[in-house]
Amino acid sequence: MDHRQRLDAAWRRHQSGDRATAEAEYREVIRLAPGRADAHVFLGIAQFDKRDFAGSVASYDRALQIDPDQAIAWNNRGNSLRMLGQVDDAETCFARALQLRPQYLSALKNRGTLWIWAGEIERGLESYQRALELAPEDPEVHRNLGVIYLLLGKSEDGWRHYRWRWHSGELKRPTLPGGCSHWSGEDLRDQSFLLYPEQGLGDAMHFVRVTKRLCDMGAQVCLHVEPKWLPLFSSVDGYASLSADRGQMAPACRYHASMIEVVDRLIARGHDIHDGAEFRDGLAFDDDADSTRRASTPRQAYLGVAPPLVEYWKKWLDKVAPQNAPTPKRRIAITWQGNRDHHADIYRSIDLSCLAPLLARDDVHVISLQRGDAAEQVVRGGWENRVIRVPDDFDSSDGAFTDSAALVQHVDAVLSTDTSIVHLAGSVGVRTWVMLGRVPDWRWGLEGDRTPWYPSMRLLRQKTLGSWDDVVASALRKIDHLTPG
Repeated sequence: MDHRQRLDAAWRRHQSGDRATAEAEYREVIRLAPGRADAHVFLGIAQFDKRDFAGSVASYDRALQIDPDQAIAWNNRGNSLRMLGQVDDAETCFARALQLRPQYLSALKNRGTLWIWAGEIERGLESYQRALELAPEDPEVHRNLGVIYLLLGKSEDGWRHYRWRWHSGELKRPTLPGGCSHWSGEDLRDQSFLLYPEQGLGDAMHFVRVTKRLCDMGAQVCLHVEPKWLPLFSSVDGYASLSADRGQMAPACRYHASMIEVVDRLIARGHDIHDGAEFRDGLAFDDDADSTRRASTPRQAYLGVAPPLVEYWKKWLDKVAPQNAPTPKRRIAITWQGNRDHHADIYRSIDLSCLAPLLARDDVHVISLQRGDAAEQVVRGGWENRVIRVPDDFDSSDGAFTDSAALVQHVDAVLSTDTSIVHLAGSVGVRTWVMLGRVPDWRWGLEGDRTPWYPSMRLLRQKTLGSWDDVVASALRKIDHLTPG
């Protein structure tokens, strides 16, 4: 087998998910034939996929030393530099790739994404519009244009392009029985309706609210979710039945659609999806007029958990974060890291060290709800005595996020970057402060500190790309106005 064949075989392994074996093979080809630019490019892709962005840049540099006119190496190098936050250097790479190949679609998409996340949205939009001219049937181009337009508040254009996401092959519907039609706005009176998520748990918590809307329109809703989500979503109003998606045939229904598709369709029909119809229990507190949290203030919520679980975590918090001291402390629950595999994670997650000014305060109990590898930053940073950590089995025994939903009802505020926790906190109606990067997810828009999606939520917006100091300072000012308990 020659070197080209070995690289092709390794690439097939790479695409199948066996990245470690593929990387080892790339390195072996480089050892045997160090002058092969394509081997260095393949290695750079493997390094990028495991988030070794600096290593991938070095591999592309070696490829370009061998072949300075290799457009793919310039494009990929730019993408790695984008992930390292080196905007200008990344732009230089994309410009060079497009100089070599003026119709290089991947470079146009990457360049557009670079400028969108750098905050120059019109510049990024221009790149994507050019990409659409070259590839008018490309689902990814349409989907990303949809996200951009939704972020800009251009709802009609946004949803029109965003619908193309279903053609990308990345989303899967449940296995549908015969006779179940995709809902396009038909009359739902006395009709059965299969409702399901299309993306992650955060999106599901956000958009499951449409269950009640469909019920109010006369539908008999079968809410179909992952098994581990059942305990939390059983609290939603409006479903006639609740079923678990175990990869088998979904329940028979007349119509079906994902939660986000229902939002899209309701907007198209002129419905105000922000009128709060899904919320229960009256009005939320006004965070700006009076930050004192009063027990008598009704909380708006559309998700919840069983009262015994709420009481259990109240007792746990009363032990580890007592508020009956001579000088009561505020309780602040935090998370700081989202899904590391998300393409924009570098722009929306932070290191725990960014919250050092909060951790240094003596008038606050900080409770970490962070899970996964990022939770280890508490120990690595030496903050074990400043951060209260939840037990190892937290959120693992009663279903996804049920413990979190119970615990946050006994804190003074939840402070988080854009993660699933903010949707949980917003949906159970607790005070939530979201730390947003310079360009946030489309649902938060580009301006303002309020969101029509969640009455109890406030948005803390980053002013300068990559700098979280102002955002944290805003959170600390809000904490100063909180009365504990």
